[in-house]
Amino acid sequence: MGAVGTLQANESVVIRSEIAGRVQTIHFAEGQAVARNIPLLTIDPVEYQAQYDQAEAALGLSRLNFDRSKPLYEQQLLSQQAYDELAAKFKEAEANLAVARARLDKTKIQAPFSGRLGLRQVSPGDYLQPGQAIVNLEDLDPLKVDFRVPEAYVGRIKDGGAVQVGADAMPDRRFKGTVYAIDPRIDAATRTLVVRARVPNADGRLRPGMFVRVGVVLAERPRAVLIPEQAIVPVGNDTFVYRIVDGKAALTKVTIGQRREGEVEIVAGLGSEETVITGGQNKPMIFDGAPVMVIPPGGGPAGPPAPAAAAPKRG
Repeated sequence: MGAVGTLQANESVVIRSEIAGRVQTIHFAEGQAVARNIPLLTIDPVEYQAQYDQAEAALGLSRLNFDRSKPLYEQQLLSQQAYDELAAKFKEAEANLAVARARLDKTKIQAPFSGRLGLRQVSPGDYLQPGQAIVNLEDLDPLKVDFRVPEAYVGRIKDGGAVQVGADAMPDRRFKGTVYAIDPRIDAATRTLVVRARVPNADGRLRPGMFVRVGVVLAERPRAVLIPEQAIVPVGNDTFVYRIVDGKAALTKVTIGQRREGEVEIVAGLGSEETVITGGQNKPMIFDGAPVMVIPPGGGPAGPPAPAAAAPKRG
């Protein structure tokens, strides 16, 4: 079954600043491949370091005050309210230090996962605002492909099912993938189901955003018999082929299955090791019992007959 889809990165994110500040250092090059947790950019930390130092000093003073209050409270020389206020101030100082630590840590922006960077949107010395975009990061291996299938095929699409992906940019290549997620809801407007598959992309030839054609393998028959389409001889409503038996043509009735790219599946009437005539069937000299000679490709000397193809059949 055929469908169309669009490739997506396995993971995709736009790296943004969570705090305001001036860009001190850019650690990456555009288009660079990076590993997880590699530093990408540093925001000038002077202001945030000062805030952290201030919060740390306030915590130290609060801790001292609270520790001094404990023996006084135990000797009933300090009221319950005063003791509770000192305890609350101590916890507040701890929280303020944690906030200051978090802000200071955010001056160093790291890659959240391994992937390839895009084009940067900031320069050294720029003043960043919270949420401002810096660069996009894409995980390109594997890629995801989303495609839609008619609801009539819902029962035949399974997790782990095989797909083949082709892109117009590389018409001579097919990429194998695997279905791993199926939307539980059918689109009521289009009566289709969204399916997602993973496609390995170790060589990086495929890119997110590419339009692709997806072939979905609904069934697999490893011992299907395939013969060239030109070997078929229709007679009325029946279908025949000429087998070669002891050097003679033998007209044989067959039952055909699926067709694909110039080949026909034979589901009954022909064995995988038998040889069929692929040319001249409509000429007077070819008839049931006629002597035949096999001419190999290229027109050279006759060789042994080629058996009917026995190859995996997918549909």
